[in-house]
This record gives sequence, C-alpha cells and structure tokens, in this order.
Amino acid sequence: MKTLFIECNMGAAGDMLMGALYELLPEPEQNRFLETMNSLFPDKIMISASPSEKCGIWGTKMNVVILGQTEEEVISQETGHSHPEEHHHHSLHTTYPEMLARIDSLPLSASVKEHAKAVYTLLGNAESAAHHTDISQIHFHEVGTLDALMDVTGCCLLLELLNPEQIIASPVHVGSGSVRCAHGILPVPAPATAEILRDVPIYCGNIQGELCTPTGAALLKHFVSQFMTMPPMAVEKAGYGMGTKDFPSANCLRVFQGNMNLLPVPSPRQLPGSYASSLPARFQEDETHPDFYTEQFHNLDQILELSCNLDDMTPEAVSYAAGLLMDAGALDVFTTSVHMKKNRPGLLLTCLCNLEEESRFSRLILTHTTTRGIRIQPCYRRTLEAQFRKVPTPYGEITVKISTGYGISKYKPEYEDVSAAARQCKVPFSRVYEAAMDACTHM
Repeated sequence: MKTLFIECNMGAAGDMLMGALYELLPEPEQNRFLETMNSLFPDKIMISASPSEKCGIWGTKMNVVILGQTEEEVISQETGHSHPEEHHHHSLHTTYPEMLARIDSLPLSASVKEHAKAVYTLLGNAESAAHHTDISQIHFHEVGTLDALMDVTGCCLLLELLNPEQIIASPVHVGSGSVRCAHGILPVPAPATAEILRDVPIYCGNIQGELCTPTGAALLKHFVSQFMTMPPMAVEKAGYGMGTKDFPSANCLRVFQGNMNLLPVPSPRQLPGSYASSLPARFQEDETHPDFYTEQFHNLDQILELSCNLDDMTPEAVSYAAGLLMDAGALDVFTTSVHMKKNRPGLLLTCLCNLEEESRFSRLILTHTTTRGIRIQPCYRRTLEAQFRKVPTPYGEITVKISTGYGISKYKPEYEDVSAAARQCKVPFSRVYEAAMDACTHM
C-alpha cells in the first residue's frame, strides 16, 4: 500500500508541507508543478523552490513572491514558520464565499479544487468558532490569502500527483509560548489552530514559538487518516520542507513515501526450532492464500504496552490490581518473573490497552500498585478474526472459538463450557476437550 507518513516533530505549515511533497516528485514533474502553479496568477504571484539548510539538514524552501515582494517584505512580523499572514490584518480582504469562488475559477482539476475548498472550509469554521461569528462574515486578509492559497492548492496538487493510498502523520508538535497577531498576544496554539486540531494528538515542547499554523493544521486535518507513530514501512524516498526561522532543532517537516506491505515471511515448517511441531493439532495452513506470505501492515492495530516492575507487593495485591485492569477493559494483563536490584525477586506487570485509554490505565496502575513510574511502549498487534460456534459432543454442546485469517484456521474449545460439562458428566477435562476438538473436524 503506497503510504505517506508526515513527521510533525517541528509542527506543520503549508509551505513546509508543500516543500516536502515537492521533493518526492521526480525532477521533470517538479518542473511541471512549478509551471502549473505559476500559471494560476501570472500577474500577481510567482512561486519557486530553492535549497535550504537547517541544523545541517538540507531540504526545499518554497518561496512565494506576491506582486514582486516576498511575504516577509510585505509583512514585517513573522510566526515560527513562513506564514505571518495567518495572524495579521491587511488593507485588502477576501470573504469566505469569495475565497471559494476564487478556487473554483482556477485552471486545476475538479479534485484539487474540491480538496482546496474543503481545507478552506476547515479554516473558515475555525475562525468562525474563534471569533464567534458566522463563517460568511469571516474575512481572509488578502496578502495572506494569496500566499496561503498557493500553499493549499500546491499541497492538493502535489498529493494528486503523488496519489498515495493513505496518509498517516505523527502527533503534532504545536510549540509553546505566545504569538503576536492583530488581536493582541495569543497563546500557542492560536485559537483557530487549536480548533482545527480538535481530536488530533498534539503536544507542546521546549521550543518557544508557533510551530503549527492554521493552514498547516487544516491540511493535516483534511488529508491525514490516522495520527500515530511511524508504522513499519519500506521507505522509498523522504522529502524535507524547510521553514523560515532558526530553532535549536532543524525547522523542517519530513514526509516519508513508502510501502506498507511486508516482505515474504517463511512457512512455519521453515522456522527454526520446534515451532512447527508445537502448533495446535487443529491448526490449518492454506499456502495458496495470498496474505499468508505477503502480509499487509494496514491490517495491524496499534496499541500501547504499559509496564512496571514490582518487588514490594504481595501476590494477592498484584492479583487484585491485575483483576481491576482486566475489569476496566484492558486488552490483556500479565506478569513476568524478574530479578531486580538488591537481588530481589520481583514481577513485571504488563497491561495492553488502546492508544486513547493510556491515561485511564496509567492512573489505575499508579493507584493500585506501589510503582512510582510506568513505561509506555507503542507496539503493533496482528490478530485473527474470531467467532464462536457451538459443536455437539457426547457431553453436550460446547462453545468453540474459531480464529481465521491469512489462510489460517484455529479451533479452541472454551474453558467454561468444557469444565462445566466435565463436572456434570464426571469425566476428565481432557476427554471433553478432545471430543469438542474432534467435532470441529466436521464443521
């Protein structure tokens, strides 16, 4: 699956995203892209791409010249990237309906224009919410509008040319401190940016300044299907889009282009050791299934592994805490024997949970165990699809869990049914279990 992963460790701005995507194009397509963009407003705007270096990293800086001047020359104040227009007034304004009409008039494909209008709708709704006014009353400042319009349409056009099957992004670094605008000094992220990034994982770091602009936020919100750490992928190319300001960290946005299909995996018979001989008796392998050898990462679930070491709790207390975590909906909870400092035997408590539930389960662990800290590790999980079916046996009907996927089928009688039937019929547990497994062969 052709995938783009956007690394937002230094936030996001429209020109930076455009520069990173531009670098992913072959050189002939880069030239055609610039020709197309420069044909949109030939008497007003010119756009060019130039090499730029930040902290030893080289990338592409997209330069927009409006009426013969760069934006920095038109507006003296800047934000953390090259988008001062997004927080400043100017003598000319464009309303939201006029903005949509302007986009519709551009000689671009219908798809590019629809995406661009959707991005501007996000911007308009965010400004509307921030200023408590109807979206039709929102005014985009003309100089900023022309520059941002080039960023938005440029990114939309580049994504049409790159044609990824999915776009993933990291959590977004928004910066910290404050930003000066026409309305005064606002906290970072600015209200419009915060509104756009609602439901998107964001964080503040030690860097002072605005790292994510409203335009960058709107582009991410519109195009990104999932925000997560970088998934396993075979990277084919990386693009670097450079910002304007200098920070202790490289002021750039990076985009990886790659494929999320795994390399072929060996058959169980080819694996070392006794793995093949230890497979369940009713494990069925279908080597003709295409996904058995070429598994796809887009079927993976991303989860979190929360863990802590315990050497001063009784087994009863650990059992109680683990039970609370399971009752709260953890995906799994288990303990592992470990040897700790001062030669103490201890337990490693591990809790698996979904990404959005980290804080809830971390609080439970901190509350009900003696640990002072929790390790949090993102990980990926591949699962077979499960369904339950009752099978007839001489000891009554037994529920069997059937797990399937990738040409694999597994059958497992449910413990509760097997143990209940064994008690009722006064026979060994293993006899009921084997009868249920035999019944699976007739399914």
